[in-house]
Amino acid sequence: MRLLLVEDNVPLADELVASLSRQGYATDWLADGRDADYQGSSEPYDLIILDLGLPGKPGLEVLRDWRARGLATPVLILTARGSWAERIDGLKAGADDYLTKPFHPEELLLRIQGLLRRAHGLANQAVLRAGGLELDESRQLCRKQDQEIELTAGEFRLLRYFMLHPGQLLSKSQLADHLYDGETERDSNVIEVHINRLRGKLGRELFETRRGQGYRFGGAS
Repeated sequence: MRLLLVEDNVPLADELVASLSRQGYATDWLADGRDADYQGSSEPYDLIILDLGLPGKPGLEVLRDWRARGLATPVLILTARGSWAERIDGLKAGADDYLTKPFHPEELLLRIQGLLRRAHGLANQAVLRAGGLELDESRQLCRKQDQEIELTAGEFRLLRYFMLHPGQLLSKSQLADHLYDGETERDSNVIEVHINRLRGKLGRELFETRRGQGYRFGGAS
């Protein structure tokens, strides 16, 4: 899953990018509201983490403009401003969730997981389930019929994306857009390698190839 972090506190941003990377998220980081306004609308992010006190353009104004342009990407506001009035302003502007600094990194990760599941109609799931599989996102571990199956970091990222989109036809370019950040060179052959390895570990029947079109994860949630 590809995230956009908009945060002007450099040490905090570095810490969050590293933490999110360990959890398998490809994260782009911006520190200026004007840059975020443009990039948030033009890149295919799965979720945006937005600070309010930004240089260039306030975060609340950025959020209002995103929503006015029809951007439906889930947005989690991350801010040191803790008053009820400011929370209400953020939610009215179109935020999906709100987390006040300081916060525990695990809480942020759990909120991200919840927002992503909700965005894909899986809000009632305590863990991610699809296709007869159960994915433990915190341990990056898959279970199939009570059997625990270890995954590499690349396999985990790819499987999570498939499980959030069961039954959907996903092209290689779409997968690359959501599995890599903007600085990483994208290689569709690597995606194919990961899919073949997942087939070997989880069953070929779960991953259908449609030549010239892409892949479909065959499980139903």
